[in-house]
Amino acid sequence: MLLQNVRPVSKNHKGTDTVDIRIEEGVIKEIGSGLTLNKGEESHDFEGAYVSPGWMDMHIHLREPGFEHKETIKTGCAAAAFGGFTAVACMPNTKPATHTRDVVEYIIKKAESTPVDVHPIGCVTKDRAGKSIAEMGDMKDGGAVAFSDDGDPVYDSQVMRVALEYSSMLGVPIINHEEDLALSRPGHMNEGRVSTRLGLDGTPGIAEETMIARDILLAEYTGGHVHVAHISTAKGVDLVRQAKKQGVKVTTEVCPHHFDLTDEEIERQNFSTNYKMHPPLRTQADVDAMIEGLVDGTIDVICTDHAPHAIEEKEVEFIYAPNGILGLETAWSISNMRLLKTKKLNLNELVEKLCYNPRSILNLEELKIEEGAKANLTFFNTDEEWTYDVKNIRSKSKNSPYIDKKLEGRAVAIFNKGELVLNTLK
Repeated sequence: MLLQNVRPVSKNHKGTDTVDIRIEEGVIKEIGSGLTLNKGEESHDFEGAYVSPGWMDMHIHLREPGFEHKETIKTGCAAAAFGGFTAVACMPNTKPATHTRDVVEYIIKKAESTPVDVHPIGCVTKDRAGKSIAEMGDMKDGGAVAFSDDGDPVYDSQVMRVALEYSSMLGVPIINHEEDLALSRPGHMNEGRVSTRLGLDGTPGIAEETMIARDILLAEYTGGHVHVAHISTAKGVDLVRQAKKQGVKVTTEVCPHHFDLTDEEIERQNFSTNYKMHPPLRTQADVDAMIEGLVDGTIDVICTDHAPHAIEEKEVEFIYAPNGILGLETAWSISNMRLLKTKKLNLNELVEKLCYNPRSILNLEELKIEEGAKANLTFFNTDEEWTYDVKNIRSKSKNSPYIDKKLEGRAVAIFNKGELVLNTLK
């Protein structure tokens, strides 16, 4: 296969040169300008689109096994491919929970037929109940890349301490959903001026920050690696920033909706449940802090927390709706508009957050664009205007605040597992 007129963006490329890439048997065979099409060779002209090593979303919910009415591994991977992701790491709040090796291996096996690499994240505790440590070593041997009870925090500090000690021996991170439940519930949105005006119970930022502070202290004490999931508050970012300066093994991630939208949208959108997620949308000051954290390197990764829900689950009163929104298919567009177009980050810095850092945190092989390397690639543009309407949603669910919104920049294809997937709009 010959992929023509692409502009590589990687650790060795700045997106300034236009080249052709020849792939044979899933390996990059040749890179050069004006390569000649060989007899019997398939070709595709990307008309100057950028190409980077394949992106990875290290925080999504595939829902299978147990909640296939929301999403399946097949539909979730289709959404990932449409969003430009060649790899995902899926959270363990399934049914049964991903707390044993057989569930880890089931997920990997089910994903083999998709063009996306799926890396399961195992539970920290058995059945995510927060009581006793799950079989971490066995799950890692089966393919788990990290451990988390996401959806709920590891609430017991002694359990979290033991988890960090075990995971440090295995060389993998604990990804914690940072929430002090006593402080946060029954909150339905960010606690503040807007929640007060709307009369809704709120979740204060301190509920997130106290758990981040605890986990930083535990990581420092144990020498373990804690990864702060879906960070959303300015003070939380500053806690991570200071801990990194002190040499604590802490990393973190942010979702596009948390550096794009504020809690004002809940009132503006007349209580649309597509704006209900957890952690909740915060204030403009928090949004600004997310961007600042991305710029100065405090925030390592852009992820989505892709959380599909069936239509009937979201079409209820705001306080009864489950938390979570889709994210895989719009992540690049939002990142492009809020970070690249505003000159907060350049292309290489964005690729670092979308490709290199998540793989590094999860101890996965670094991808390269060079002759002899495995062809694992994402093709994207920055200027195409398009509308994210229902007919273009590949996910099984439709719960996104960006439906019918005009977006800029799109992932146009991926190449992985020897397969080129073109993302044509319907």
